[in-house]
Amino acid sequence: MFYIIGLGLCDEKDITVRGLEAVKGSSRVYLEAYTSILMVQKERLEAFYGKELIVADRDMVEMQSDEILKDADKEDITLLVVGDPYGATTHTDIVLRARSMGIQTRVIHNASIMNAVGACGLQLYNFGQTVSLVFFTETWKPDSFYDRIKENADLGMHTLVLLDIKVKEQSEENLARGRKIYEPPRYMSITQAVSQLIEVEETRQSGILVPDSTLAIALSRVGGGTDERIVAGTLTELLAQPSEAFGEPLHSLVIVGKRVHHLEVEYAESFAVDKKTWRDVASRVYGCALE
Repeated sequence: MFYIIGLGLCDEKDITVRGLEAVKGSSRVYLEAYTSILMVQKERLEAFYGKELIVADRDMVEMQSDEILKDADKEDITLLVVGDPYGATTHTDIVLRARSMGIQTRVIHNASIMNAVGACGLQLYNFGQTVSLVFFTETWKPDSFYDRIKENADLGMHTLVLLDIKVKEQSEENLARGRKIYEPPRYMSITQAVSQLIEVEETRQSGILVPDSTLAIALSRVGGGTDERIVAGTLTELLAQPSEAFGEPLHSLVIVGKRVHHLEVEYAESFAVDKKTWRDVASRVYGCALE
């Protein structure tokens, strides 16, 4: 059996009982370590699970999946994934590969940012398409995400923006020269994300990300207890906040849709940089009826 098991959002104790039982019964246990990160080190996971973990980087999962799946038709092999297993297409792909090899598969789910985002007070059924925002470079500034945000905005839906992480990435020079030298990990901050959104708005000018009149909610370490941070405000207000206001990575950002309900506005108000501005924009720009 090949298991893909979600670890949840925070630490070693977020795994489900069913997931832990599968880990303990597996011959080999891999830890996928590039689509997201946990808030604890691998050693803490190993101590709690009672199993040695094999770190599976991008190359192993995407290019050497046969190594992970080796003997999974005869014994139990597990791949651990931060959040929920189906939060990344990479994991769907390895399940399909296993099935094509005649290997039985089982997915054990867990919490992910896709549902835990409700902690900010916005209702999950009011979200549209989720988008990813990558690090811009001087020569590469992809903006296809803007079209997805606009589609959501036209329907009045909220947009969850997942911010880029760079783990075990090579520089263009090292990649061109075939040198296996990797850059230090990088995690996109709220400040950089908002700056890039505003930059694209200035180019596209569709009016869906106007800094002074677009409400947004920044989240970090959701599910992390005292480490969790949620900050709400206009894009302009978020851009003006010091980096420490948003807490440690990983970060996510929500663009609030125009169909926002007054209960959503009132709940998120407790996270607002300026409660008066938050309510004013929600009422004046979003047309939300507030008492």
